[in-house]
Amino acid sequence: MLSKAALAALAVGTSLAFCMVSAGAQERNGWRPAVRIAPGVGGPWVMEFGSPSGVVLGARTPDGSAGLQSAALAAQPGTSARTVDPRHAIDPKFLPQDVAYTGHEKPGTIVIDSRSHFLYLVGEKGTARRYGVGTGKEGFGWSGTHRVSRKAEWPGWTPPAQMIAREKKKGRILPAHMPGGPANPLGARAMYLGSTLYRIHGTNQPWTIGRNVSSGCIRMRNEDVTDLYGRVPVGTKVVVL
Repeated sequence: MLSKAALAALAVGTSLAFCMVSAGAQERNGWRPAVRIAPGVGGPWVMEFGSPSGVVLGARTPDGSAGLQSAALAAQPGTSARTVDPRHAIDPKFLPQDVAYTGHEKPGTIVIDSRSHFLYLVGEKGTARRYGVGTGKEGFGWSGTHRVSRKAEWPGWTPPAQMIAREKKKGRILPAHMPGGPANPLGARAMYLGSTLYRIHGTNQPWTIGRNVSSGCIRMRNEDVTDLYGRVPVGTKVVVL
C-alpha cells in the first residue's frame, strides 16, 4: 500500500500532467490564457507600458520585497515586440496623486518643483493634484512665471536651430520638423508657456520621468499630460521653481 506522501505526490503529478495536456489542446484551438499582471499593478502602469506592439511590463510590488517583476504582453499579429528595460520602471511616487498643498498660489495654478520633479495643479481647500515630471538636464534648468499661451493635441515638433546645431556636433541629425504622433518626442499633448520655447508636454520615453533629461521643457507621461490638459485652460498661470 502506498504511503500518504506517495499518494500526495502521485496526485500532484497527475494534476500537473492534466493541466499541461489541457493547455496544449487549448492552444491548438487558438485559445491563449489571459496575461496575469503582478499583484499591486494598477491602471496607470498598464496605460504606461501597454501598447499595440506588445511590451514587457515592469512594476514594483506593493511591499517592494520582490523587487521588479515583469509580465509579457503578447504582440499583435504583424507587429514586432518592444521591450522596456525593468530597470527603467517609474518609481510609484511619480504616479498622479492628490496631496496637501500649503503654498500661497491660487486654485488652478500650476506649480513645478524642478528639483523634486513634481508638478502640482493647485486645488481647493489646501489640496493639489501632483504629477511626476522630467525636467531640464544640467545647464538647461530655469525658473520663472508664465502662462499657458497655447494648447495642442499630438503636437508637431520643430526643433530650434540651436538644438539642431548642438545635436549635429554629437553626430545626431534632427529633422527640421516632425509631425505629431506616438513617435514624436512631444507626446500626446503640449501646453506652450508664453513666448518661450518651453512647453509642458508628453513623452515617448516615460521612463525618464523623475530625471533631469530635457532641454528645459517639462515632460510628463502621456496619460498624465492628457489628464492635466483637460483640467487647465489657456491663460493658466505656471510657476516654475
